Amino acid sequence: MSKLILSLLFSVFCLSAYGKTVIHAGFIFNTDNGTIEPEMSILVEGDRISEVIEGFIDPDPEDVYIDLSAYHVLPGLIDMHVHLTNQSSNKAYIERITLNSADYAIRATKHAESTLLAGFTTVRNLGDSDLVTISLRNAINNGIVVGPRIFSSGQTISSTGGHGDSSNSLNLKLTSDLGPKEGVMNGEQEALKSVRYRYKENADLIKITATGGVLSNAKDGQNPQMTIEEISAIVSAARDYGFKVAAHAHGAEGIKRAVKAGVDSIEHGTLMDKEGATLMRENGTYYVPTLLAGKWVADKALIPDYYPPFVEKKALEIGPKLQSTFSMALQAGVKIAFGTDSGVSPHGENAKEFSLMIEAGMSEKDSILSATRYAAELLGESENVGSIVNGKFADLIGVSRNPLEDIKILETVDFVMKGGKVVKQP
Repeated sequence: MSKLILSLLFSVFCLSAYGKTVIHAGFIFNTDNGTIEPEMSILVEGDRISEVIEGFIDPDPEDVYIDLSAYHVLPGLIDMHVHLTNQSSNKAYIERITLNSADYAIRATKHAESTLLAGFTTVRNLGDSDLVTISLRNAINNGIVVGPRIFSSGQTISSTGGHGDSSNSLNLKLTSDLGPKEGVMNGEQEALKSVRYRYKENADLIKITATGGVLSNAKDGQNPQMTIEEISAIVSAARDYGFKVAAHAHGAEGIKRAVKAGVDSIEHGTLMDKEGATLMRENGTYYVPTLLAGKWVADKALIPDYYPPFVEKKALEIGPKLQSTFSMALQAGVKIAFGTDSGVSPHGENAKEFSLMIEAGMSEKDSILSATRYAAELLGESENVGSIVNGKFADLIGVSRNPLEDIKILETVDFVMKGGKVVKQP
């Protein structure tokens, strides 16, 4: 039996037998102001934080006691853009026709575990097929498998031939004219139907591809692939069903269309111009930059035959531009939430995004806030996650050094608690 399973069983036994956990935290990262507060006690009952107290209180004899007095404790981290079903490799394109949904589902459980052990207790999964991450979300919530708290968009909504049309570049005998059920729409009525299908499938939010993309085996990675009327119809229907809308967008025109139509976030935003950044700031649209993905695809494109020719060309053109765009958006005052596009880069290495954000001009404090407080705001889950506060989920991580002085320490998390259950400990 693995150490992770033993740890989970021990945690479940303790919580069910005693009901309260007392944690002594040497330092806590305060997401209200980005400061570090020394010597705090965190009380956990069930899956929630019941109290946060200054100083180290004495636990009662029946309490479970966790000594993190030598650690910096932060809220569980939030990654707003992952793909748990996928993992980049030079076999990924042929696997589209050799693997079944069950293969991807089994892989996703491993990727979910790796993500959680890396300290990311909540993720937003933006795009899959056959409801894999919706089923994975349910299995995690029911305690069947181990992983982060998942908010899944289910099937991405795209246009015919667009980034997200799963039949792109396949042998014509293997394709068909996909429709709203498969997330492919053309025109406002099909846009509405595509959103309603996601509601029917119990998705948590809507993800659209407003422009071309890098990794789809198609010619253009930046052209607009939805009209503003189509995006507006999607956003309108999404509001009716209580969905937020995340828009994959690389090209400047597609970004502006999506922002004007009212999406909640722009993912990647690689070729965003100053007009687009201004629109985002004025509309309160979040930017999820995924710098790690840009670096990964640019590096891998240098390896012969790692990507198909179309993809290789786009990766070399677009990938290196992400950090400079991020710097411009940061200076323009655009709201930023943390996201990696993991699945493009390896799962479990999500925290490498922090260093890239700092290299591009963001402070250590704000980079952490982007993966806690601001990510929770974009997710619409500020009442539950993103800070160490009474009543929120007991999602906590512990690291051995101050991340404000050494951000790379977040790449080697020592302690992870999700919903009051310890899943990793020193």
